[in-house]
Amino acid sequence: MESQRLADRIAKSLGRAVRLRCPRCGTTALFRGWFSMAEACALCGLRFERAQGYFVGAIYINYAVTAILAIGGFFLLWGLTALSTAAQLALLVPVVILFPLWFFRYSRSFWLALEWLINPEP
Repeated sequence: MESQRLADRIAKSLGRAVRLRCPRCGTTALFRGWFSMAEACALCGLRFERAQGYFVGAIYINYAVTAILAIGGFFLLWGLTALSTAAQLALLVPVVILFPLWFFRYSRSFWLALEWLINPEP
């Protein structure tokens, strides 16, 4: 019973993270613009940035996902195609530059959801 509630809470929190919504209530959007994040949830009052440097963990998430994507893409191209290393890098370098910019909002959202799961604020 307890594990089912935890699984439901994790699924709900990660679903809200994918939709870029408040991890507590799921209603308010986390971002006002592409890179501009709201300070707190307008509905439930959850503060999104709890301390200065709070989103350093989001940087690690963004870096890890980008590295996995780049290394996995390299080995997939290496194993499935006859492209040279230079051609593979020509394909992957733009991905490695653009993907972290696109994934920025999601990394912050996942970090906030993960932290809220571990340490929910009343």
